[in-house]
Amino acid sequence: MEINQLRYVCAIADTGNFSRAAERCQVAQPSLSQQVLKLEEDLGVKLFDRLGRSIRLTEAGRAFIPHARAILEQMDVARSSVAEKHADLRGSVTVGVIPTIAPYLMPGYTAGFAKKFPDAKLRIIEETTSVLIDGLRDLSIDAAILALPLRHKDLELFPIRTEPLFAVLKKNHPRASARSMSLKELRGEPFVMLRDGHCFRDLSINTCARARVTPKIAFESGQFSSLLGMVAAGVGVSLIPEMAIDRNAGCRYVRISDASATRTIVAAVLRGRSFNRVQEAFVSGIRGKGTSALPPRDHHTT
Repeated sequence: MEINQLRYVCAIADTGNFSRAAERCQVAQPSLSQQVLKLEEDLGVKLFDRLGRSIRLTEAGRAFIPHARAILEQMDVARSSVAEKHADLRGSVTVGVIPTIAPYLMPGYTAGFAKKFPDAKLRIIEETTSVLIDGLRDLSIDAAILALPLRHKDLELFPIRTEPLFAVLKKNHPRASARSMSLKELRGEPFVMLRDGHCFRDLSINTCARARVTPKIAFESGQFSSLLGMVAAGVGVSLIPEMAIDRNAGCRYVRISDASATRTIVAAVLRGRSFNRVQEAFVSGIRGKGTSALPPRDHHTT
């Protein structure tokens, strides 16, 4: 039994004529007649009495038609559902990302998302935490990739990954070959840090404070790459998250052993707002994908 056969039978029942049914179904009449005969053979019953030029449903035909119509209606529902889903996947999603995450996490995930959802439009905005939270609240941003702590009750947070912090040292630093070190070992060292406005600066200052270390800041920048260059030049030491390690910067990276020396990355959305399928796909897809989106690290490579 084929869908077209059901469609032909219903058309004949509606029009009372093989020719008009063929015209409605946009098929040649001989082909329609042949398919109806084949269906009757498969069922083992006649669906129509062919009385000269008139057509009349048999008793079996009258019993069959409601079921055929129901099947066709379900097919239409399924087709509409697929069409609606496909249309949704042509939607857009705007994602905000803080600068200390965007260059490392987003390229790999963005490429994968574009491949999986080629008809979707993904827009990435790189900004500081406060600006992105404002964007979530005014709905100009659908989701934001941020770092804890976040004390905003109107946001719903989904964990992505927690990564360790590393000390960045010049290659000839006395502790450059260590596998790990405590922050206390950096007391008295000049530091190069991100400037005010970056949440990672606040995280670094607070982590140092818990270790009773007061950084003497010798240089400030808005980019990790500039900090690494200054460390390589001997201006000072620095702290960076694992994902910012650059093997080509001419530095050594030593993991900080302090328990609090970590950074947790989350996806944040405005609590209670609704999403289209593309937006849902982005948020659900990036949860837990932070690690797999990054290349493997050799922390002691210069």
